[in-house]
Amino acid sequence: MASASRLLSKSKQLYSSPVVSQGVHAIGVRFYAKEAAKPPALKGDEMLKNIFLEVKNKFETAIGVFKKEKITIDPEDPAAVAHYAKVMKMAREKADLFSESQRIKYTIETRTQGIPDARTYLLTLKEIRVKRGLTDELGAEAMMMDALEKVEKELKKPLLRNDKKGMALLMAEFEKVNQKLGIRKQDLPKYEEDLELKIAKSQLEELKKDALEAMETQKKREEFKDEEMVDVKSLDIRNFL
Repeated sequence: MASASRLLSKSKQLYSSPVVSQGVHAIGVRFYAKEAAKPPALKGDEMLKNIFLEVKNKFETAIGVFKKEKITIDPEDPAAVAHYAKVMKMAREKADLFSESQRIKYTIETRTQGIPDARTYLLTLKEIRVKRGLTDELGAEAMMMDALEKVEKELKKPLLRNDKKGMALLMAEFEKVNQKLGIRKQDLPKYEEDLELKIAKSQLEELKKDALEAMETQKKREEFKDEEMVDVKSLDIRNFL
């Protein structure tokens, strides 16, 4: 079960990826003027019970996918990485789980709900990035703030998100920023695909490391000292679920 939990976990090693950073800024811009729907209110015990059952069902559904698919623990093989990413996507879709980009989108929607002005919105995006361990290697935040400064100087007042004319000016400036950074809205699916492959490779690397450590530990025991260590690539994860 520990292996199963690891299979379904996010890899923190990827949080500094420029691809993820691009996604935060690109997705953030898309939800500048949108509000997230509020979930229905539930009483304490009922809410906890529903959460537990939902998590349990999602976990079992995802594990069911992994039990049917052969995974090759070879992070250096692009085909193995691509297949693992495909299986992860299948498990996520059947269990109705968020992808990394969807998780970022949801965080932005919920954290920025009700924020009236553009400046606070951008500062909140920065807080989200920092808390998730992302780096702004492209310098997008500074460029977006400069764009906001330019628009507010032109308007001669703070920019509110319900100011359609002012927001149109800001979005035009953001488009210029995106062009300079090489970020295009139509490329968001490609960013997500690249991210999923990076996550898949990183998790295979973790699985390989854990498997080697487990075999090394076992080999130190007297009854296994004369046995040869098996090739990690020959292991079948389904036997451990």
